[in-house]
Amino acid sequence: MQRTTRRPRPRLAAAAAALLVLPGLLIAAAPAHAAASRVRLGSATDVSRPSWQGPAYTMNGAGAIVPGSMSRAIDDIRGATGTLDVVVLAGSAPTSGSKTPECDTVMTLPGVNSCTTWTLTATSDASNAQVNADVRNAEFVYFAGGDQCRYTAWKGTPLEASVESVVAKGGGSGGGSAGHHVNSPIVYDACNGSVTSTEALADPYDRSIGFTTGLFTWNHYDNVVNDSHFVARGRMGRLMAFVARSIKDGLTSAGSAWGVGVEEGGGSLHIDKNGLATAYGKNSYVVLGDHQGEQVAARKPLTYTDYKIWKLAPGTTFDFAHRPTCGYYLRSVIAGAPDPNLYDGTPQTNCTASHALAETEPNDTRDGADDATTLTTPAALTGSLATSGDRDYFAIHLTTGRRADVQCDVPDDYDADVYLLAAAGGSLVRSVNDGAGTDEALTHAATTTGTYYLEVVAYAGSGPAGYTCTVTTA
Repeated sequence: MQRTTRRPRPRLAAAAAALLVLPGLLIAAAPAHAAASRVRLGSATDVSRPSWQGPAYTMNGAGAIVPGSMSRAIDDIRGATGTLDVVVLAGSAPTSGSKTPECDTVMTLPGVNSCTTWTLTATSDASNAQVNADVRNAEFVYFAGGDQCRYTAWKGTPLEASVESVVAKGGGSGGGSAGHHVNSPIVYDACNGSVTSTEALADPYDRSIGFTTGLFTWNHYDNVVNDSHFVARGRMGRLMAFVARSIKDGLTSAGSAWGVGVEEGGGSLHIDKNGLATAYGKNSYVVLGDHQGEQVAARKPLTYTDYKIWKLAPGTTFDFAHRPTCGYYLRSVIAGAPDPNLYDGTPQTNCTASHALAETEPNDTRDGADDATTLTTPAALTGSLATSGDRDYFAIHLTTGRRADVQCDVPDDYDADVYLLAAAGGSLVRSVNDGAGTDEALTHAATTTGTYYLEVVAYAGSGPAGYTCTVTTA
C-alpha cells in the first residue's frame, strides 16, 4: 500500500541524530534502525536442482499473494515437478496480524519447499550476506506491498544483482502494490509522496511524480511503467500522465511507452517466459502512448490524444513479446480533462497489424533511416539499389535477450551486402556473399534493448529490381 502523504522525505526514514552535550565534549548519537529480520517457514534446507523452467512473473494490484497466478508461476518455474524456495522482501513489518502474511499463503500452495520473509528497514540491509544468500538460493522473489521508494533505494546494491540472478537461472519475480511498481523498468517511485489522477493531469510534472529507471528490466517487458490499486483508486488518469512523461523525458527506447494498471482485490497478471500475460481475479489494463503528447509541460495541464487502451478481463491474455496492434479502445486527455468512461470502451476492429515497410529515399544514412521500429514481425522491408553504391538504412527495435533473424532476397540485377549496426553505428554482424542475385542472411542476439539499423548496400551493380529483407524476432 502506498503512502498518501505528499510531504517530501528521505528515501529511508531514520530518527534524527540526538546531540548529547557534556562539559568539554560534544557527542552525536548515530541514527538507529531496526535490524533486518528473518522468518522462515517450511524446510530449513534449500532445494538443489540443476535447472529451472522459468522465468515467470506475477504483477499484483494489491500487496497480497494471488493464489491462482502464484501457483501458475510456481508450476512454470519447477516444470510442474519437485519443489522450490520463495523469498519475500518487505520494507516494513505488518502493523497487525501475522508477521509473514505472504508466506502464510505461499506455504498453502503445491510445489513449495520453503518461504522466507526478510524485513529490511535500511538501504544497507541490501548488502546483508544472509539476505543475499537466501535470495540467490531461492527460485522466486516476491516484493511485498508498502513503499516502493524503499525498494528503489536498492538499485545498484548486491540485492539487485541477487534478484536478477534468480530470474537469470529460470526462477521468477513478482510483487503487489509497491512490489508491482518496482517490477517495471520505469518505476513511479513516490519518493516525494503520492499523486492523484487529478493532480497528475493538471501538471504531469507535479513535484510528487518521480521515476527511477535501471532497477529491473525483465525480458519482453521493456518500456513499461506499472500502477496498482487501479480502478478502486481511479488511477487511469495518472497512468496516462506517467506514459506521456516517459515518452517526453526519453525514458523509453522506441518513442512510445506502455502503462500496466492492475486492480486490487485479487487482480494479478501472470507473465510467462515467452512474454504472454494472463489476467487473474480482476480487470487489468494496458495503456499505450505511441506518440509525443500535444502538451506535456511543467505547470500546464496535459493534452494527449488517442491513448490506446486494452482491457484485460480475467482469463484473457496480452502478448508483451509481440504486442498487439488491434483490440484497443481510444481515450484522450484535453487540457487536463480526460474523456469519460476511461475503464471501458468498444475495441477497435478495423485496425490491422503493420508487417511491411517500403523504403523512401533519401535513406542513405542512419539519420535518414526509414523507421521500422513499430512493425510487427515477421516484417518485410523492401527497396531497390537503383544506383551504383546505393545504400538503404532501416531502423529496427530489438529487445535484450531476443534474437533477430534477417533473410534478404536479392534480385539478379546486383550483388548486395547486408549489415546490422548498433545505435552508435558500429557493425555488429554482416552478410557479404558474392555474386549478383545471391541472397544474404544474418542473425544477432541483442544484449541491449533499443534501436538498431539494418544497412543494405549495393556492392556491385545496380538496378530497379526490388529486394525484400524479412526480419523475424524470437
